[in-house]
Amino acid sequence: MPAIPPVSVGTAVFGGPLPVLIMGPCVIESEAHALKMAFVVQQAAAAVGLPAVFKASFDKANRTSHASFRGVGLEQGLRILARCREATGLPVTTDIHECWQVEPAARVVDLLQLPALLCRQTDLVEACAASGVPTSIKKGQFLAPWDCGNLVAKFRHAGAKVKRAVSGARAARHRLILIERGTSFGYNTLVSDLRALPMLRDLGVPVVYDGTHSVQAPGGMGSKSGGAGHLAPAMMRAAMAVGVEGVFLETHDRPAKALSDGPNSIPVKELPALLADLRAIHDLLGRRPPPRPRT
Repeated sequence: MPAIPPVSVGTAVFGGPLPVLIMGPCVIESEAHALKMAFVVQQAAAAVGLPAVFKASFDKANRTSHASFRGVGLEQGLRILARCREATGLPVTTDIHECWQVEPAARVVDLLQLPALLCRQTDLVEACAASGVPTSIKKGQFLAPWDCGNLVAKFRHAGAKVKRAVSGARAARHRLILIERGTSFGYNTLVSDLRALPMLRDLGVPVVYDGTHSVQAPGGMGSKSGGAGHLAPAMMRAAMAVGVEGVFLETHDRPAKALSDGPNSIPVKELPALLADLRAIHDLLGRRPPPRPRT
């Protein structure tokens, strides 16, 4: 197995001694709500002594319906994320969908995120690699774990082409995180094959398990996606036992009123117990290396 170089995202280190939590609402609903949720994330993570990254999207460009809320837009969204970082001290992340968004986003956020449906967009992957900002790529619901080797190679190749000093170019190759978020299983259904976690880590990059999107039902409610959010905590506990560098989860103070992905979000009131479980599993098992094939 290749060594997994740690990836530093602000004050959080993916591949450091502790697993990192990526948490927040699916989309920025308003400045006041984003700030409120950023403080929720900060306090919940601090209570269990785990590093955290605040996540919220300025635009959800792949909504099921044109009538669904997409977000507040790039300019306002980045301004709000900057405020969240300043107010809480947390690093922040958001997803980008087009190459022209990379440069302005990279000036503000600590971690760029490529959505699963765009994970193979070569120009987008290369733009993120060239930005110098750490990047997380969500594994497409249509990809096998071993297919992600091409994503890693694509990112590293682009990073190596960055016109920097040799040491800087080498560092640029190791700013990638992969996020497992389930695999399509028939219509409107995702399943999690936990074997994917060690397979992805075998590629030599930190791996994060996205517990809330893994229980999503894409398009399952006709004009929007549904989900089985009550199953997400069990999946995250299992992933932590298998071994990951972090956990991704969306959380909301009022999931039933959330403007995006409410059905699979973790209610804020359930965060303390879930995060305590994840910390306890890590403390008991640590982060074991992926199992090697028997000879």
